[in-house]
Amino acid sequence: MKQSKKGLIRMESEEILYHVIIAPAASDRMYDHFEFLARVSETAAHKLLDGLITDINSLEQMPYRNPIYDRPYLQSGKYRYMISCGRYRIVYQIEERNVFVDDIQDCRQSDNRSLLLEE
Repeated sequence: MKQSKKGLIRMESEEILYHVIIAPAASDRMYDHFEFLARVSETAAHKLLDGLITDINSLEQMPYRNPIYDRPYLQSGKYRYMISCGRYRIVYQIEERNVFVDDIQDCRQSDNRSLLLEE
């Protein structure tokens, strides 16, 4: 803590970085989305891939900022998610200083396609 010139006490924030790990199945799913979109537009597909990777990398900082992903088939409170590129859900879990990306879902598709059902 430091005291400012006005006498207010403020906390010095230490930036905690998390190690982000993408599961092989989630990586495969990301590239499936890329390949599907590339059939229509390579430019859009590259934009999608860049956006997903940027958002995944952002989980290095403050991964708790996103809401909990609750589904009846999942352990309550285990997963969080973030929406990327308007319609893709990045589903991940946090363990100590590690963020594990376990699925990348197209929000327009049914939940029964989730990689998390295989747990």
